[in-house]
This record gives sequence, C-alpha cells and structure tokens, in this order.
Amino acid sequence: MALKGKKRTAPAAKAPSKKRKLQANSKPRTGTTQSKKGKERAADKGYIEVPGNHDDADTEDGDVSEEDAGLLEEFGDGAGFLNTLDRKGISTSKKETERLKRLNKPARRPNVDDDLPSIDSHDEDEEAWSSGIDDEAGTISRSSVNDSEQDLSSEDDLDSDAEMSYERVPRKVQESRESKIDRHIQGLPIKSADGRIHSTGMKIAAPPSSDEEDSATDESAEEQEIPVEVNRIDDVATGARFGRPAVIDVVGNKSRTARIQGAKDQIATICQEIIAEPENSLGLLRRLHTFSLEKITSPSHPEPVLNHIIIRKLAILSQFAVFKDIIPGYRIRALTEKEKTEKVSQMVARTREWEQGFVLVYQNYLRSLEAELKAKSELAEVALKCMCTLATEVTHFNFRTNLITCIVARLSKKSWDEASDLCMNTLISIFRQDQTGAPSLEAVQLLNRMTKERHFNVHPEVLTCLLHLRLKTELNIRASDSKVDKHMQSKGKAAARRAKGKSTEQPHLSKKAQKVLKERKEIEREMRDAEAEVDKEERANTHTETLKLLFVLYFRILKHPRPTSLLPAALRGISKFAHLINIDFFKDLMQVLKDLILRDAPEEDPSADSESFRVDATTDIQHRLLCIVTAFELLSGQGEALNIDLTDFINHLYAIILPVSVSMQVDAPPPSAFVSNFGNSKPPSTADMLFRALNIVFSPRSSGNTAIHWRSAAFSKRLLIASLNWPPSAALRALEFVESLVAKDPKLEALLSTEDRRVDGVYRPEVDDPQLCHPFGTCFWELSLLQQHHYDSRVRDAARSLSNYTRS
Repeated sequence: MALKGKKRTAPAAKAPSKKRKLQANSKPRTGTTQSKKGKERAADKGYIEVPGNHDDADTEDGDVSEEDAGLLEEFGDGAGFLNTLDRKGISTSKKETERLKRLNKPARRPNVDDDLPSIDSHDEDEEAWSSGIDDEAGTISRSSVNDSEQDLSSEDDLDSDAEMSYERVPRKVQESRESKIDRHIQGLPIKSADGRIHSTGMKIAAPPSSDEEDSATDESAEEQEIPVEVNRIDDVATGARFGRPAVIDVVGNKSRTARIQGAKDQIATICQEIIAEPENSLGLLRRLHTFSLEKITSPSHPEPVLNHIIIRKLAILSQFAVFKDIIPGYRIRALTEKEKTEKVSQMVARTREWEQGFVLVYQNYLRSLEAELKAKSELAEVALKCMCTLATEVTHFNFRTNLITCIVARLSKKSWDEASDLCMNTLISIFRQDQTGAPSLEAVQLLNRMTKERHFNVHPEVLTCLLHLRLKTELNIRASDSKVDKHMQSKGKAAARRAKGKSTEQPHLSKKAQKVLKERKEIEREMRDAEAEVDKEERANTHTETLKLLFVLYFRILKHPRPTSLLPAALRGISKFAHLINIDFFKDLMQVLKDLILRDAPEEDPSADSESFRVDATTDIQHRLLCIVTAFELLSGQGEALNIDLTDFINHLYAIILPVSVSMQVDAPPPSAFVSNFGNSKPPSTADMLFRALNIVFSPRSSGNTAIHWRSAAFSKRLLIASLNWPPSAALRALEFVESLVAKDPKLEALLSTEDRRVDGVYRPEVDDPQLCHPFGTCFWELSLLQQHHYDSRVRDAARSLSNYTRS
C-alpha cells in the first residue's frame, strides 16, 4: 500500500522492427574503445562497408521481403550480373582512391650524389658507358608501387631533367608528300573471252592507313594550305536531273544535229512541266535560262562551253512564251523586314518564296535580253521583240520601267527601221491600253529626258506617239502650273473659319474621332487595293503630272532658237491637248506662235552641220500653217473667254495661199517613215492644213453670225487664183469652199457677174492684206477658164455650177 501514492511509470518504447534486428546483431562497444578512437569518418576509412553485405545467409534472407523475393525469383536471371561486380572497388573510399592515383603516377629518379664523372668529361679512348637511367628508373617505379607510405608528390625529391620511358619512345616517321602522291596499287588483271589474262595497267590510289590518319593532325601549316579537291555536285539548273542529261552534255555534243535536237527535246519538256505546275518549277525556269546563255559552265565542269546560236534563240523564245503565260495578274513587291520576321502559315510562306524566286528569275531573263540588245548581237532583234511584247502584254508586272527604258533608248537614233516601227507601236499600245496612267507617265518622263539629252536631234516621228495619250478623254480637271486644283479646304483655313463662327466643309473632330477616321481610311484603302479598282482621283493626279511633263517638252521645242524636226509633232500635240492647260498660258503661247510664223526660213548654209535640221520652202509653209491652225484651235475651246485679236494670224493665212499655189506636192502628205498598226496615222498634207485653217476662220464660232464681206471676197478670189495651178482634188475643195462663202454672204454674188459696176478702188492681188486689196474691184473670171480648159471633168462641172449659182 505504500506504493499506492506513486504514479506508474510508462513502459519503454520499443524500437522499430528493423532497428531492433540490427541492434540484436550488433555487439556492445566498450567505453574504453570509444574513448580511444572516437567516431571514425567514412572519408578516412580505406573501405566503406556496403550496407547489407554480410556473410550471414540468415541475415540476408531476413532483410529481403517476400515481395522482393518474388521479384528475384521471377527475374533472377536478369539480375545475375550483380554477382560479378567488384565489391572491393565499389567500397573504396575517396581518400583511398586519390592515394592509389598518386601511387600509380610515373615517378622520376631522385637526385643522387655519386662519384661518376659527367657526360662531357670522358675521353674519346675510354669505352662507352651507360648511365643506367633505364634500370634505375624501373627500380624506382617498382619500389614506389610496393611502398604505399612513400610520398611522391614532393617536387624537391624529383629530377626534372631526367627522361621518362615514354619520352624516349621515338616518334613515328611521316611519309613525304611525294610518297603519298605516288603510292598506288596495281589494278587486277582481266580475263578476255579467249581465256588469256591481260594486265590493265591501271593503278588505284591506296587508302591511307590508320597511322597516316593519326599523323594527319601533325601536318605543318604549309601542308594544310594545299587545296583539297571537293566533289562538286551540279544543281538542278545545270546537272542531270529527272532523267534528263546535263546541260553541258547536251550543248557539248559534237554532232550539230544531235546537239540541236537534244536541246529542242529538253526545252520542250521543261516548258511543258513549268506551265503544268508553275509554283514548283523555279529550278526548271533556271535550267531553261541556262540554255539561253552564250557560255555554259557548271560546278563539275568549270570550263565554259560555247552555246549554239539556234539553241539560244529557241531558249529565249521559249522563256518568253512561258513567262507570258505564268506571270501573275498583280505586281510582286519586296517583303519588308516586319513581314520577313512575322509568322505565317505554310501556304503563305510557300507562296512568298515562289514569288520572290520568280521575280529573280524574270529579272535575270530581262537582263540577258538587255545585254543582247546593247551588244547588237545576232539575237538583238529577237530580244527587242520579246521586250516589246512583254511591255505590251504584262505592263502591270515588275520591271515595266526597265522595258520602257530599253524601248525609248532604241528610238533615240536618227535613223528609222523596222525595229523603230516596233518600238513606236509598242508605246502607242501602252498609251491606248493604259488604265491607271502610271505607265504613260513613266514613258513621257523617259521621252522627255531622252529628247533633252539628245539636244532634239531625234527622228521627227518619235513624238507622234504622244498624240495617243488618253488625256483628252479622261482628264476632267484643268491642270495648274504648280499643283492640282483641290476643292477641299485645308485644316488651317477650316479652323480659322470655325473660330469666326462660319460654316466649313470639314467638321471639327476630337482626337478620338480623328483616330477612328484614320483607321477607317486605312481600312478603305486596303479594301480598294483588294478590289483592284482604278482610283479616279489618283488617275486624275497622274494624268495631270503627265500633262505637265508633256507641255514642258512642247514648250521647250517651241522656244528652241533653231527650227527642229520635232516642231510639227509639238504643234499637233499642243493643238490637241491645249484645252487641258491653264488659260493663263494662252497669251504667252500665242505670242510664241506669232514669232514662229514671222521667223524667216533659214538659208542653206554649206558649212552647217550635216546632222542639223534643214528647212526647205515646203516645210516652212507647213510649219506656218501648223502654227496658224494651232492658234485658232487654242481659242476655239475655253480660249473663247479671252479677248485676243487674231487678225495677224488671218493675214498670215491669206498671204500663204499664193506660195501654196505653186507647190508641187500640195495634196501629198509629208513623207513618213513610220508604219502604224493603229489605222491611218499619216500627217496631214499642206492642202488639208490650209482648208482646216480656213474652216476655223470662217466658222460661225470664229466669225460670228455674219462674216465680214470684204474678208470673204478676198479669200475667195485668192483661192480661185490658186486653183488654176492645183491638182483636181485641191481645186475641187477650193471651189466647194468658195461656194459655201457665196451662200453665206449674198454680197459675193456680185463677183459672179461680169457686168460693169462701180466700186471703190482697184483690185490689188499682190497685197497680202485682205482689207487693203479691194476684192470687189474684180470678178471671178477664173471660173470661166476652169469650166472651159481644165482637163478634169469634175473640176469643169464644179466651176460651171458655181458660175451659174442662184440663191433660192
């Protein structure tokens, strides 16, 4: 009962089963041993005991669980390699491993002070002796292995001058360069059909041995600089691909017939495959271009092979036909840096790659055509035809400016031939088919520059193509001298009007609204680009710039100090497009035309340059008539608003009728070397220009409702005088024109009668002023001669009809 008040002590906690098992097998350590050695670290031990590595079989069985025993029983054969492991090697500690490494390290003989003489001290008569380095070094090495306690890391105890055994091994002798080159193996003999054995005499280079391969790294820098022949492989543009022989093999065939036929076959198959699948045929396009080169080379055949002219011509024409068919209907532009870095789909990337590669191939083709054209070779005519057709058919595609530049450069010659006709028809076709105005603008710029650089010494037919520009029908706004007229007000003016409380065309927009408007315009621009429609405003601006350049060229020709052969073309262009220019230019232009009319025809100077333009009497008359016609046409449209007196031009027209009457080719058009493919584009004859000017002068728009009677009488009298010398066609036109004047003015009927009448003054036919010549002092007596003595019956009938005219 005495223990009743005490608490019961808790039983001691038992250790885990595995720990109890280990404690049972472990022997109790005495305190004396622990105090003597202390706890030894694993790194200081020579060997670290592998856990569970005991000799007791019972213990091993006790440590393995039933699940592990089942696995060993099932897969025991696969784990049998564990019994062959080096248990001692696995249990070696780090310190023991480092000691063994130092133990096996090659050792050098320590310096020993002996009584032997030095190497250089013996006499020549003494016998040869050995220093015994090999024996002692071997002894030291063996003793160092056995002695595990000897410290070999001290550098003071080693001889650094002594040679080790591996240092005394001689190096392998390298073969000379000549022996490597000349080392060959005799080829095996062959046995003929009759059973005899023959030696081929061929030698095959022996493969390098393993020693030679090891010594290759020890070659000198000079030996490394020797060029090594690399096995070069031809690409798809020149090599043998897809069952086709290489281009070099086809072109290098000795037989001319076989060479041309082989090239024809290969070019035909290549073109067929390209047209069938253009997106995957960039390599075939390059191969086709290779056939058009003058000299062909390849990586495996660096020596150039001369190509036949027929093969080149066939290749150039084949490329032209292929490009004409597969060129897309849009212009390919270069990718920006942002577009190159952005991620796109596989289809878009493939399309971009094909487009960029196709542009490069097309550029190489055009460069070859341009080189042939500049070299004036046998293929220059073919190259020019291909370039002209491409400029006409694929004007929208890339390198349009390059094509037009070559065509304009061909027109810069003074001579004229069939190639010039081809270039002119090409430019006219470009002008007539132009929908946007950009090609026309580029062509006018190049023509303007070429004419200026050549100092107007070009053929007079060159500028006639400018008459086919689509400016007169499509340009709806009047050109200005500095900029295009715009109806929209500027932002500054609009803000000023809003500040004053006035209404403006541009409403006030906040920053947010301006940003939204800008984004909307950007979207609309992209939509227009996607629709591929022609912007009318952009086209009008382009045509305005074209018109400016055109009239700059024309004005430069008009103000040239010496007459040029380009003056008729310039005057025709001014008369056609004059209603499009600013009306402020009209007065200055009229003055320039008056100066051209009054300019005397230059006399022929024998010392003048042969290339300078010489003006004869007929040409001078045609130039004056053109100036008069141009002046009247300028004031027939919007020039009517100007109050300009044209009396001087009318007097010049009256004065020029008599010189025209003695012209032998009054009804013949001027000689033209250009053969147009677009209808009749021959320049008008002298008679055509004369009667055109007369119709403008006496038209109701120019002369008012009633013409001046003395002017009509004077022109009628002079025309009848001139008709006595004119051919029948011109005489008939003169009689018809006089009859129309008589029908308009009843006072002219008095000139048809031969009866005496009283008038003021006497007719003076030599006076060139219609107002001072007194035309009513005479009569139309020329009608009597024409109806009686003219050889053409039509003229006689027309004269009789006019003389018997009666007003109904």
